[in-house]
Order: sequence, then C-alpha cells, then structure tokens
Amino acid sequence: MAIKKSSSNKLVIKQILKRCSSLGKKQTSDHHYDGTGGGLPLDVPKGHFAVYVGENRTRYIVPISILTRPEFQSLLQQAEEEFGFDHDMGLTIPCEEVVFRSLTSMLVR
Repeated sequence: MAIKKSSSNKLVIKQILKRCSSLGKKQTSDHHYDGTGGGLPLDVPKGHFAVYVGENRTRYIVPISILTRPEFQSLLQQAEEEFGFDHDMGLTIPCEEVVFRSLTSMLVR
C-alpha cells in the first residue's frame, strides 16, 4: 500500500501551523551590519533573509524561496496580526522554535 507523500506532508504542515502560538514581544541581541546604513546583516547570504522565532527570539536564516509557499505565507500573516509592521525588531514569527524548524525543514526540500 503506497502512501501519498504530498497529502501526508500537507496534513503535517497543517498540524504544525495549528501548533504555532502567539508569543509576547521580547528584545534580542544586536547583529553586525554593513556600514552603508542600509541595515543589511553581514552574515545573511544572498538569496536568504533573517527571521526571529520563539520566546527567546532566536535568529534563523531562511531562503527567500520559502516566501512563495502558502504555509510560510500563513506564518507571515500571523506575524502581521501579532506584531504589525511598526516595531524595532526584524521579521518576527510568532511560533515555537521546534515547530518553526520542523515546518521550514519540510518546506525547503
């Protein structure tokens, strides 16, 4: 009996998205930026961007290709509802770290 990978992944991704919870704002440490005033972090490779995840606001570097995925767009909508666009922090995802890692590992394959 064969199991469809895509339907299985969709179910798992839906469960992961349900587990993402709203977390309170916290400040995080500074990162090194280029001196051009553009605010571009030196440690983020081309084609990637930084996000902050979890209660401790752990920084993750993810590929921009993930932005087109509906599952990640759902997280972005949750982030917009939770934090809006007017805050000092970078892109903050209101999700537990373990859940975020699980979701992103499935999406970047």
